[in-house]
Amino acid sequence: MPSRRTVLAATAGVAATLALGGTAHADDKKLRSLISRMTLEEKVGQLFVMRVYGHSATAPDQADIDANLKEIGVRTAAELIAKYRVGGIIYFAWAHNTRDPHQIADLSNGIQKASLDLPRGLPVLVSTDQEHGIVARVGRPATLFPGAMAIGASGSRADARTLGRIAGKELRALGIRQDYAPVADVNVNPANPVIGVRSFGSDPAAVSRLVAAEVAGFQRSSVAATAKHFPGHGDTAVDSHYGFPVITHTRAQWDELDAPPFRAAIEAGIDSIMTAHIMVPALDDSGDPATLSRPILTGILREELGYDGVVVTDALGMEGVRTKYGDDRVPVLALKAGVDQLLNPPNLDVAWNAVLTAVRDGELTEARLDESILRVLRLKVKLGLFGDPYVGHRAVDRTVGTPAHLAAADRIADRTTTLLVNEGGLLPLSPADVPRLLVVGADPASPSGTTGPPTGVLATALTELGFMATPLSTGTAPSAATIARAVAAAGDAEAIVVGTYNVTATSAQKTLVAQLLATGKPVVAVATRNPYDVAHLPAVRGYLASYSWTDVELRAAARVIAGAVAPSGRLPVPVQRADDPARVLYPVGHGLSYPA
Repeated sequence: MPSRRTVLAATAGVAATLALGGTAHADDKKLRSLISRMTLEEKVGQLFVMRVYGHSATAPDQADIDANLKEIGVRTAAELIAKYRVGGIIYFAWAHNTRDPHQIADLSNGIQKASLDLPRGLPVLVSTDQEHGIVARVGRPATLFPGAMAIGASGSRADARTLGRIAGKELRALGIRQDYAPVADVNVNPANPVIGVRSFGSDPAAVSRLVAAEVAGFQRSSVAATAKHFPGHGDTAVDSHYGFPVITHTRAQWDELDAPPFRAAIEAGIDSIMTAHIMVPALDDSGDPATLSRPILTGILREELGYDGVVVTDALGMEGVRTKYGDDRVPVLALKAGVDQLLNPPNLDVAWNAVLTAVRDGELTEARLDESILRVLRLKVKLGLFGDPYVGHRAVDRTVGTPAHLAAADRIADRTTTLLVNEGGLLPLSPADVPRLLVVGADPASPSGTTGPPTGVLATALTELGFMATPLSTGTAPSAATIARAVAAAGDAEAIVVGTYNVTATSAQKTLVAQLLATGKPVVAVATRNPYDVAHLPAVRGYLASYSWTDVELRAAARVIAGAVAPSGRLPVPVQRADDPARVLYPVGHGLSYPA
């Protein structure tokens, strides 16, 4: 761990250049002077945010060295920085960047040292996707909060602010200064395959309030929040990772539905905004994705909405941005559109050289690069990276996953669980009346950093609440044999808890639930992702929505099932009828409670 003296020595050259006021524009003159001394290659690198494999900046495992050589042509994060002078690095669990808190802190320090030791070295802006709920790159023992739609169910701005504040504080302790959250998309399409429960809900006003509150929380902890995905990814039926979604909203509809959360984020002082790889013909009829659209990013975001912060692309390896243009054109067109940070291109060498060539050939001016570099450096100054880019193990231990933070996450989760159906007062269940429970259902891959599987987490939580609960995983598509095994196991239980996951009209989960109901035992269902499951299972007398299958939300659902906590969540999206999607089964705001 670098000492304070080492930190100051490493940053002395750059820090001396800046009278670090910590305000967004106070140091512009000095920053421009700094930019003027950068080589063109250094300028190009400053615009990229790149993935890199490994738990260490200088000594990753051999498998990670091999992956880096194959994908990036370098062995380590330190070599990546030395070769391309990248301005940012993004952490992923699958890239083995986030094993445990001390390791993450050491990786962040190694990255900073590798960059600051270079001639004219600058601090690196380390980022990640820590939305909470189903998308989190830093897992246990860090504090994991309910996801956006769960927070939408509580409707609490205070909880959204607390989430941002605590999550930001923990990320900062790990050396992560930019978080790609919150999601500002308004999820008005139940079939949305990529946003869904990552959104706060379907009401633009409610989403706007919660986005602004979460942004305030993150920024109170001096971590850059990032509203995404501009101009709004909430009404798509295509996942932009794998296809090219088209949003058919009129300009008036966009103003009413999609724009308000981004306006709210800007008013809250958002530090960065992420683009969407979607086509919105009403905003730009060229057929280009928003990420490459000057009318959208410069015309609307910068000029109409008055935003002058950092604009970062969504990952450039996603299909939505690669459909129309090659990987050499995408970064150049993004910069021409008004982007500042180019996130995770599939081939960094191709993208980096394409930008370099575009400047040398006159397609991009060096002044255009300087404009984006200034925004990026302003943000680094604001986040304190020029003054003290390093983190320490003692601060990690004092901050990450503390009992107080974990308790706050549980309290917030207790306000999110939504009771959708409770016929005949089936819930809460009592261990005195139904001591033995069978917990069955879908066990999708556990969201990163949680214990899982969901049936096991639910069973453990219910056992701690006084039941004798036995888990039995039946999967998202149970076979006839699996269903028969579950029905047989139900014979030893007084009641059954079943976790459902994205039930459809043809889902075998419907058969499972029908046969469990046929046993005559009480059946309680928990929709562990989308709350829309309830429409496909009308015979279930007790139905809860947890909005995610993370530990914190499943434990909260267990407390509601046991009556330890009264349900208070309210639907932040409408649930349509399965047999007639034009009709609403449960409106926004629906949610039952227990008698006082």
